[in-house]
Amino acid sequence: MSRTESPRPTVSVVICAFTELRWDDLVAAIGSVGDQSYRADELILVIDHNEPLRSRASSAFPGIRVVANAGPQGLSSGRNTAIEFARGDLVAFLDDDATADPKWLESLVEVFERDEVVAAGGRALPAWEHGRPSWFPPEFDWVVGCTHEGMPLERAEVRNVIGCNMMFRRSALATTDGFRTSLGRVGSVPLGCEETELCIRLRAEQPGSVVVYEPAALIDHHVTPVRSRFRYFLARNRAEGVSKSIVSSLVGADAGMASERDYLRRVLLSACWRGVRETARGKPAGLARTGAIVAGLATFGLGFAQGELTRRTRRGREMWT
Repeated sequence: MSRTESPRPTVSVVICAFTELRWDDLVAAIGSVGDQSYRADELILVIDHNEPLRSRASSAFPGIRVVANAGPQGLSSGRNTAIEFARGDLVAFLDDDATADPKWLESLVEVFERDEVVAAGGRALPAWEHGRPSWFPPEFDWVVGCTHEGMPLERAEVRNVIGCNMMFRRSALATTDGFRTSLGRVGSVPLGCEETELCIRLRAEQPGSVVVYEPAALIDHHVTPVRSRFRYFLARNRAEGVSKSIVSSLVGADAGMASERDYLRRVLLSACWRGVRETARGKPAGLARTGAIVAGLATFGLGFAQGELTRRTRRGREMWT
């Protein structure tokens, strides 16, 4: 190696799992990490309070580190456990029901050639088990853990990464308390936004730092039939509203909701009009997608209001106790 060359960054890849129902997906996820053009230095599998699954994984994957979530049940706590074990310069996170493109790690690592980058995330495509429902708007693909319509088409600075496909500089994580355990999925409860809050906090605590979206860092995210249902769509939007209320209380309304306001003005309003125009041209699915957007916004708003009411009620009780 010449004096002008930088040493190769080491990478720890983290996968968190909580149920044996996703075993086949987990096997595929681990296999995709092994097929990377940029080899991971270690793979850490965190099992969330499921001893049978931990035992099975330890036997099935002798070449990787399998550990139990050392904190309370939940994805955030599991990720924090992994951070404690990780030894790589960079720590990448992949969901247990996602498979990474062979150049996934290579594309993310390239982003960190800029010293100011503390986090980077890639693109997640939905792998619909039974095909995309005609009513499901691409602008809401985040509901199924994927990249939604309206994201940049080229590498760009963003507010936050997506949880199923992200990488952090470990030295940056070491200066924080990690992911907030008051946020994030617990089992099948579809709360989230823990990565949003962490990215906002990292940038606030480290002036000049940036978070970058790299669409070339590609993964496929499995979408089960349950997540293709309208009932799940509404539940996930409501949960997102609750989560965003918590994030806003932690980082302020401006930081917590700025991207959402831009998303509404720039993406969703035009999508609604596009659906109406498609309907006028004899394509009824356009109206169905517009209806889903309106319903999604309404349930998001209800969830946000619920989160605000819950927090204020709790604060009021604490004042009188």
